Amino acid sequence: MTKANVLIVDDEPAARAGLSELVSDWGYETQVAADGEQAWGLAADFQPSVVISDIFMPRLDGFGLLAKLREGYPDTAVILLTGQASIEGAMRAVMEEGAFYYFEKPINTRQLNIVLQRAVERSSVKRENIQLRRQLSEHGVFGKLVGSSHAMRQLYTTIEQVANSAVSVLITGESGTGKDLVAQTIHQLSSRATNAFIPINCSAIPETLMESELFGHEKGAFTGAITRREGCFELANGGTLFMDEIAEMPITLQAKLLRVLEDRRLRRLGGSKEISVDVRVLAATNKDPHKAVRDNLLREDLLYRLNVIHMELPPLRDRRDDIPLLVQHMVDTLRERHGRSARVVSAEVMEILLRYSWPGNVRELRNVVEHAVVVCDGITIEKQHLPPQLFDGRSLRDEDSITLPIPIPLDEAERQLILKTLIKTGNNKTRAADVLKISLKTLHNKLKIYRDDD
Repeated sequence: MTKANVLIVDDEPAARAGLSELVSDWGYETQVAADGEQAWGLAADFQPSVVISDIFMPRLDGFGLLAKLREGYPDTAVILLTGQASIEGAMRAVMEEGAFYYFEKPINTRQLNIVLQRAVERSSVKRENIQLRRQLSEHGVFGKLVGSSHAMRQLYTTIEQVANSAVSVLITGESGTGKDLVAQTIHQLSSRATNAFIPINCSAIPETLMESELFGHEKGAFTGAITRREGCFELANGGTLFMDEIAEMPITLQAKLLRVLEDRRLRRLGGSKEISVDVRVLAATNKDPHKAVRDNLLREDLLYRLNVIHMELPPLRDRRDDIPLLVQHMVDTLRERHGRSARVVSAEVMEILLRYSWPGNVRELRNVVEHAVVVCDGITIEKQHLPPQLFDGRSLRDEDSITLPIPIPLDEAERQLILKTLIKTGNNKTRAADVLKISLKTLHNKLKIYRDDD
């Protein structure tokens, strides 16, 4: 990780040299200045994350430097150093003028170390926010999210508002709308961004392994536990844990999860010692969470604990204005990844893409664009480079039909629908589960029953 830059400003040579040596020993890159004017001149090249400045100095004092930095470098945090006579002014600067913190001399170095770490984190987050807003205004890109429609801009605003808090967030929306990207962007904009982002898909892990995956286990806790293993909560300590498809978690395990969320303590499987964890939890589901509660798939108390902030992602069909921006962004990214020459799409292709209903949302659009980029030999993607199901604008769900005799048992009708969907998705079980609106775990269970019956 690149060292953060800290600019130290003091008109007393011994004071600034001593402070510079101390801060350098803590792992920061430092430069020094004798007054505010010199510091202002150094800022452009040095780009400090934090400025530690005395208040009373010749030419430009600490208050004047703070005002200039707020105007020219709004992402830079300023820590003021003050003697007894200027405490009132320093407090006013912290409260009203935007200084990050102030210290009375002589400085408590242990406290300074802690405050400096927090100031660097705050500066990094503000710098990331400024960069993301610039990306959005210039390219319609916000972190890993793409789109400039009204719905997406509302989403970006909510992400900015909640990112640097500690509240839990529940992200809902159809499969393929980008719930994981929203979670990653929230983490990226938070003060936890320098720590781990750990994703876990609750529908992809067998029930027998889920508790160990979340909370870890001790050696010998069960057959096959040959070593101690940390779970996702410990791996995400200090960072963010993203729990996708939370409504697929076994209902009995949800009670244990709720307890960990409330107490911030856990016990590994087979262990006796409680472990403290500092983890922000973001959760997602493609189900209506309140219906999931009624269907006994999600505990109501867990829903209340996770649903402090609710973000609902719009399906792609409800933000078609974003499709041209998404397509061009995908073409640019995928042609570099695959070493292809495709750069643009024809007007005819764009019309087809705009007309299609996108049951698989952005994920399906990406698959279609990737197909086109790979098979296209020229610069322009034409109609012949698209998968067949897009030619008439019909959705994948309407592309084919199955004929069922009457009467027919419901289980057999379901079996035929599942098997036909697997054929149409090229045996892609994840895609088939998305189309059928069931979890991947449910699909695997159904297929196992079919194999056993055969």
